[in-house]
Amino acid sequence: MGANPLGLLPEILLLAGAVAGLAAGTFAPRERQGIVAWICGAALVAALGATAAAAGGPSGMSFAVYASDALTDVTRGTVSATTLLVIVLARGWVRNDRRETEVYVLILLAALGTIILAGAGDLLVFVAAYTLASVPAYALAGFGKDAHGTEAALKYYLMGAFLGVLMLAGVTLLYGLSGATDYLPMGERLAYVPGAAVTCAAVLLLAGVLFKAGAVPAHFWIPDVAQGASPVIAAFVTTVPKIGAFVALYRMAAEIFAGVGSHWSAIIVILATATMTLGNLAAFHQDNVRRLLAYSTVSQAGYLLVPVAVAGHGGLARTAVLFYVAGYAITNLGAFAVVVATRRDTLADYSGLARRSPGLALALVVCLLGLVGTPPTAVFIGKVLVLTAAWDAGYGWLAVVVVVNTVASVFYYLRWIVPVFTRADVERPAGGEEAGEAAPTGIACLAAVISVLLGCASGIVFALG
Repeated sequence: MGANPLGLLPEILLLAGAVAGLAAGTFAPRERQGIVAWICGAALVAALGATAAAAGGPSGMSFAVYASDALTDVTRGTVSATTLLVIVLARGWVRNDRRETEVYVLILLAALGTIILAGAGDLLVFVAAYTLASVPAYALAGFGKDAHGTEAALKYYLMGAFLGVLMLAGVTLLYGLSGATDYLPMGERLAYVPGAAVTCAAVLLLAGVLFKAGAVPAHFWIPDVAQGASPVIAAFVTTVPKIGAFVALYRMAAEIFAGVGSHWSAIIVILATATMTLGNLAAFHQDNVRRLLAYSTVSQAGYLLVPVAVAGHGGLARTAVLFYVAGYAITNLGAFAVVVATRRDTLADYSGLARRSPGLALALVVCLLGLVGTPPTAVFIGKVLVLTAAWDAGYGWLAVVVVVNTVASVFYYLRWIVPVFTRADVERPAGGEEAGEAAPTGIACLAAVISVLLGCASGIVFALG
């Protein structure tokens, strides 16, 4: 079986943290449920430590179905770090709620499912991880039990369930064609299967993966959840699940579909072009900042699909995926942290933010320009890697599409940045709401700093990798 339980230590620590947090919250009084946040946070820190310790070791498989390699390690580290920041954001939002414990535990379980998505080397494990990453997120989206949150959760659930059924049909068809569910043997056997059958199975399989990734045509839930759910949950579901989804997509592209006679690359290229273009076009006229960020995440998904499309054309595609998801995750989370700190949802509400809270305004500008891909931020390095990978693989026209969409995206990010530095029609008193939200403000500033440092230190990161 190739058993290697220690290879699963970060995942075991997260599961133990979720179980311990649930048990502690069951017996703790309402005003003491904050201890669960500390338990879940400790589990995430321990998982980060275990990931760092395992990162220098050799790659391998645990129980022959779960990979412990660079793809999994980067996912573990990125998911654990971003989820830890989400736990801190959630503490201010859900403090003293009678269901406070459930929020922390559900976030941790969804993060665990996201990591398993990336490390799965077998389609059955992937399906289980998809369920674990999805069901807690459905509950979190409707946690407020208000009209908008309930509608968002229902749309989220129905789309996830429908596309999940299509994904299961794809898994079944792939098993029928290859007689295997683990990735590498399946890829070898599919080489002898008619390409049309493999293409059909790949399209069905992509339905569920694109839902988690937030890519076209499975993106419709993102703006509704981003606007209807709490800003903290919107930050989580538009950031963390994408990490595991894109790493899983890359692993499938490299291990299952790289050597088969299907039209995998053509499908992904079309989806990448449609996703980045439609995401940008839909964001142009958004006045609600959460919907703007939602469509921004759709466009970012399009950029991330590019290295997936060229996964079989060199090792640079893997570096592009890993660096881009890490840079995007911290930058997008920083932008949402500003929304949490200000508790304001329209572009006009941000007028005069630079005067009321200069540090928060600077963090917002860095994060938004980072999402554009402005040097020296991490997303800039990620986009350079994406462009290089596409060019080296012979997709020069796709690199041009990425550049055009990047330039176009500047418009709607500037629509948010410009009001920050203009005088508000009605001046709010000094020391207003922004000043009182210390934790979200700190996280926004920290995310902005990490984004810049990660971009500046990218050479060191690549050398270590």
